[in-house]
Amino acid sequence: MAEDHTNQQPQQPPQPAAPQGFDAQQSQAYAQGQAQPFAQSQPYGQPGAQQYVQPGCGQQGYAQQYYAPAAQSVYAASAPKKNMTPWIVLGVILFAVVFCFTIGAMSCSSAVRSLSNFGMGSVEEEFTDGPTVAVIDISGTIQYDGTACSPEGLSSLLNQAEENDDIEAVVLRVDSGGGIATAGEEMAEYVKRFSKPVVVSSASMNCSAAYEISSQADLIYVNKTTDIGAIGTVMQVTDLSELLDKLGISVDNIASAESKDSSYGTRPLTDEERAYYQELIDVTNEVFVENVAEGRSMSLDAARALATGLPFTGEQAVENGLADEVGVFDDAIEAAAQLAGLGSDYNVITLTQSSDLGSLMDLLSESDSDSATSAAAAKLIELLKNEGVLS
Repeated sequence: MAEDHTNQQPQQPPQPAAPQGFDAQQSQAYAQGQAQPFAQSQPYGQPGAQQYVQPGCGQQGYAQQYYAPAAQSVYAASAPKKNMTPWIVLGVILFAVVFCFTIGAMSCSSAVRSLSNFGMGSVEEEFTDGPTVAVIDISGTIQYDGTACSPEGLSSLLNQAEENDDIEAVVLRVDSGGGIATAGEEMAEYVKRFSKPVVVSSASMNCSAAYEISSQADLIYVNKTTDIGAIGTVMQVTDLSELLDKLGISVDNIASAESKDSSYGTRPLTDEERAYYQELIDVTNEVFVENVAEGRSMSLDAARALATGLPFTGEQAVENGLADEVGVFDDAIEAAAQLAGLGSDYNVITLTQSSDLGSLMDLLSESDSDSATSAAAAKLIELLKNEGVLS
């Protein structure tokens, strides 16, 4: 019996199974060849996974993608930009320091000599080739700070002059209103012991402890308008007790002795304490007067008569014996040379305190042969000034 094939549908080939995860529409498109797997495409975060895209649309069409967890998102916040300024500054400083040790044997050897004499006066041999007058600047408050205005500093510079055979005399260029009595006493003693001629050139002021030092010189030169002398000693005790009372501030001083807190300013002095301090000042001032009398070759009575605590003008000081001549700095140098018997052919140098930083700055500032190096040196000096290291 013949089979009826009239309504029989042709047998369809089996449809390939759609990849897992496709919905009905995607599965139908896949079966009809309208969607194909994009082989070996590896979405970020899922190695080995496949990606499926619409034909002809590349990777921009529909796709079933697998992304990394949110915690591994590729869109992370940008890291803050580092501040490179400290590194730039450090680089400039390192460059300048390295340069100091490579600019040449002569400059380096000079720097080494200066650094080895830290805190001591330095005298370059080429500057003392022959008879020389050395100048020492005493400009500022007489105190214990290691400079030429201190016993240690002045002693160091005078020792340099003493040991250098080329230096025949010293000029002290004084511009000071005084300072600590004991420091002045020590410095006066060092000038007194110095074996070579010493001449003082007074600038605008030569008073109190500074004058005590000057009084030990062989000659004292002044300008007509110089303030000089002011022989005297003072001690200040400020009484703040009434102000503290008005402010409601109570201060309890716990002292080992009744007068231990007498100079703290939290109470008035007693009559006994005032008398004691007055005697202390009188004894200290007597040392001053005695030094002046000895240094200026005058009697104690004459020196005491001039110890009014007030300054004199230069011309007055010449008249009353506290100074010798009215003249400028060059006159004092010429007088020192004459005292040493140098005639007119001599050198003049200035003795100064050397330090590590000072030597470095001098070396950098003098090295202007290379423009880049000069710029680095100027930058270093500017940075040190901004930081308050240099003034």
